[in-house]
Amino acid sequence: MQLQTERLILREYQPDDLDNILGILSDPKTMSYWPQPFTLSQVEAWIKRSLESYKINGFGRYLIQLKPTAEIIGDAGILKSNVADELVNDLGYIIHYPYWGKGYATEVATALKDYALTVLKLESLHINMPRKSSRISPSSRKNRDEIYSRI
Repeated sequence: MQLQTERLILREYQPDDLDNILGILSDPKTMSYWPQPFTLSQVEAWIKRSLESYKINGFGRYLIQLKPTAEIIGDAGILKSNVADELVNDLGYIIHYPYWGKGYATEVATALKDYALTVLKLESLHINMPRKSSRISPSSRKNRDEIYSRI
């Protein structure tokens, strides 16, 4: 699967993508909304989980690339996850911090939501993100709330 937006390409992980995403998922600032940055083995497991999810569910997490340069700026997608003892289709994204505040998260989340509901025909999506956080900028909070209202 390859999904495109106006400015971005989402492409499936490949087994050899470790070097392409390790620097992003292990970066303390980028991962500041997670309990901790990922270790090498956690990034390996992250990629493996998506590769397995593609086969089992037909979807997973994807690398986010800028269209003009193919530079990788993050990760986003949908995974089956157990949240509060319920199996949900969990939509999420991780944007590398130098690209924060440019609207990429909104663009990716909206494209994934549309893909999930119209192409994959998923009945529901779950977004496991804090609704209120002092670390989220006002513009990001507005964009996040806009995505919530569309799902």
